[in-house]
Amino acid sequence: MTARARFKWPPAGVAIPSRRELPVHCPTPHPKAHFMTIATGDRIPDGTLNLFNEGIQSVSTTELLGKGKVVLFAVPGAFTPTCSNKHLPGYVRQLDAFRERGITVACMSVNDAFVMHAWGESQGVPADLPMLADGNATFAKALGLELDGTKNGMGIRARRFALYAEDSIVKIVHVEAPGEFRQTSAEAMLEAIDAT
Repeated sequence: MTARARFKWPPAGVAIPSRRELPVHCPTPHPKAHFMTIATGDRIPDGTLNLFNEGIQSVSTTELLGKGKVVLFAVPGAFTPTCSNKHLPGYVRQLDAFRERGITVACMSVNDAFVMHAWGESQGVPADLPMLADGNATFAKALGLELDGTKNGMGIRARRFALYAEDSIVKIVHVEAPGEFRQTSAEAMLEAIDAT
């Protein structure tokens, strides 16, 4: 019997889904597709975010986050308690410390650009800390850092995270467990950056 005749596909115990069972958005799924979270050494993916500057403007993540030293932190929602009382104010207070290190800081949330602008104004956010809107969670999903808040009526949001990148390459990424706020604070990120 030839090698071709002995070969059986699929191998025993491996179920191959029918075309009807495959998700529409992934016609040839990889075993880890859509479950990969951005990690140290990865490149920040290309994407588009919005910000308000005399009207809504679209900005490329490559242009905004792809050059120099950048910290991007994300919150589950503008005007929510932890985000408004601790997370964003901490970065505003520590912004000079980031500037001294030559680091640009940006805030992102799955909200629209009008909400992010209003939140930034209410928090006294300086102009050089962009308030980025990821309205459809597209970029959060590209990072593998989306959060399903549908059971709480919040839809899809971004997880609370902070990452540090140099020339678009991620050097540090911290992701909080649900309900926690420890390793993504401005102080924690400064300490982690100084330790690298």
